Amino acid sequence: MLTGKHLIAGAWVGDAETFHNMPVTGTADAFAVGRPDHVDRAVRAAEAAFGAYAQLGRAERGAFLRTIAEEIDARGAAITETGVKETGLPAARLEGERGRTVGQLRLFADHIEKGDYLDRRHDAALPERQPLPRPDLRMMQLPIGPVAVFGASNFPLAFSVAGGDTASALAAGCPVVVKGHSAHPGTSEIVAQAIQAAIEAHGLDAGVFSLVQGGARETGQALVSHPLIRAVGFTGSLGGGRALFDLCASRPEPIPFFGELGSVNPMFLLPAATAARGAEIAAGWVGSLTMGAGQFCTNPGVAVLIDGPEAEAFATAATAALAEVGPQVMLTDGIAQAYRAGRARVAASAGVQELLETSCDARNATPYLYRTTGAAWLSNEALGEEVFGPLGLIVTVADLDEMQTVASRLVGQLTCTLHIDPEDADAARRLLPVLTRKAGRLLANGFPTGVEVADAMVHGGPYPASTNFGATSVGTLSIRRWLRPVCYQNMPENLLPADLT
Repeated sequence: MLTGKHLIAGAWVGDAETFHNMPVTGTADAFAVGRPDHVDRAVRAAEAAFGAYAQLGRAERGAFLRTIAEEIDARGAAITETGVKETGLPAARLEGERGRTVGQLRLFADHIEKGDYLDRRHDAALPERQPLPRPDLRMMQLPIGPVAVFGASNFPLAFSVAGGDTASALAAGCPVVVKGHSAHPGTSEIVAQAIQAAIEAHGLDAGVFSLVQGGARETGQALVSHPLIRAVGFTGSLGGGRALFDLCASRPEPIPFFGELGSVNPMFLLPAATAARGAEIAAGWVGSLTMGAGQFCTNPGVAVLIDGPEAEAFATAATAALAEVGPQVMLTDGIAQAYRAGRARVAASAGVQELLETSCDARNATPYLYRTTGAAWLSNEALGEEVFGPLGLIVTVADLDEMQTVASRLVGQLTCTLHIDPEDADAARRLLPVLTRKAGRLLANGFPTGVEVADAMVHGGPYPASTNFGATSVGTLSIRRWLRPVCYQNMPENLLPADLT
């Protein structure tokens, strides 16, 4: 049952002030509003828990992560029921997302048990070296301390309370304080109950995890400003993320802010591929563009191809496929309003032609399709800004030179995609060096929605796709965000960490 309260160091804490979730169906539920004093209690408890938790053996931490996964699965029916009510997402999507969430918890358990993430190094002493001896040097990665995580609106499970940021931080040995998203507080509470059950099952300090439910802006600011927080994980809008990033940088002691802020994820269709299978690519694009009402950070919002009959055929096929897509419920009223505002911005831009006109209201989204030229796109930076929803923009360029110019003018992206046939190899070689500088993940003949949780995955990119181009928020490499290297010089072996001996 839902308490409507915060979970702070093992205690469910209420507040006189409440807010309500925004259910698609049924009655709204009340939840306590998070305030700076809740944040302070949670962070201080996390700091108190850090010493013991950081020294917990890797096998013990791995077992803890697996128990969280088991407890989440045990609450699967309640999570799905509440998630459908709050978000409007279909049950199958939420069940799949739950599978991803528990899967990455188990993946991190396996990862830390192997120990490779510690990056252990040893330079043995060379006492006879001339002109100076070398000391004994041992290095490994150690957890940084309490981590703040902001739940995402569009992934109530995989990027939220027990999502990738939390899983990787707990795996690293860092206590976590989550700022829950107000779009799905009930779902967040059930997952927090699962984590609490795992903490109790393993006899851990309750300060290892806390959930502060959605509150006013100053609550989030208090979390990233708290002097005991050592790093922040965030998935959300460019505006909100940039404000928190600046706040982290302006602290008396700055801390890293790992923000994933979205992108337009452009696709580049090269001539032979467009001629051979343009309609097939168009159908795949529409499926990716409209998946989940377009509410994915890897939504491929822009398709770039050379003008001509093949481009016309691609546009016709995409228009026909999009016309078959009906209204979809968006996550919140605010997101739906922002989608309509983004659509109005694109439609009002000079040189933009509307290919598919629909209408949507309230919390519903219908797809839109627009077309512009490379010259118009290059002259209007607003056309390169993300529209969070099922809106596509086709950019037709004069030739490969203009396509390369468009690529060079991109801001940082999470993904860039090439649709290529063997005859396009030379053109692809021209584009790849440019695209490599623009994105964290490069795809060939695919679509970027669907981010595999694996060792080699990179979900990040140059700004504004993310605030730290050297990090990823998906995959086992994401654990590096919560670690720092420490070198021990001539340290007696009986004083070294167990993992270094």
